Amino acid sequence: MRLPPLTEGRLVQRRNRFVAEVELDGRVVEAHCPNTGSMLGCKAPGSRVWLSPAENPERKLRWTWEIVEALPGVLVGLHTGRPNGLVEEALRAGRLTELAHYTEYRREVRYGRENSRIDLLLQGEGLPPCYVEVKNVTAAVNGGVGFFPDAVTERGAKHLREMMAVVAQGARAVLVFCVQRGDVREVQPADHIDPVYGRTLREALAAGVEVYALGAEVEPAAIVLDRRLPVLIR
Repeated sequence: MRLPPLTEGRLVQRRNRFVAEVELDGRVVEAHCPNTGSMLGCKAPGSRVWLSPAENPERKLRWTWEIVEALPGVLVGLHTGRPNGLVEEALRAGRLTELAHYTEYRREVRYGRENSRIDLLLQGEGLPPCYVEVKNVTAAVNGGVGFFPDAVTERGAKHLREMMAVVAQGARAVLVFCVQRGDVREVQPADHIDPVYGRTLREALAAGVEVYALGAEVEPAAIVLDRRLPVLIR
């Protein structure tokens, strides 16, 4: 995925869930933060960050925070509006062979008993419909272990329940962890942060929900999901 031209700055602070203060060329600007999670390990003051300009010149916040250097040389894509497109690109490129035969892709389709939207609905002749939920992974510890979630997520557990229900009805349901950082080598559920999500994920696996992870190469010019990662659930 090609990114719009980005401008580098230094993070002053993430003021709240929606606004960050960034130093650009000696002045401090306000930037939209398109990630309402905890951003654990990705919001240290003084970090190098990259911002994109707003497409709408009338928007109140003229910048959007796209990338942070979480560790020396480790760039992390923060924009939660990017993963669905990244995963669709990867699927169309055949990076998940388990889904290679699907030919139709629809986004944000309403479904389920709890009034949800699925990120991607895949269809193909002679194939059961496949409901694909995408989760963005930005947190990592211990030299390459990425984990999700980085904060308690009731919404995430709801999505797992919805996927279990469609599997029971004869469809496929797939959870894809979109890992927007290059230093991650495996993905695990964050039981230490949200044990309910961890338990529900294990229930979903037992019920037939498929779980995969794709890792990204993150650069200011582009983000590409270029490799599969193991998902370790003990």
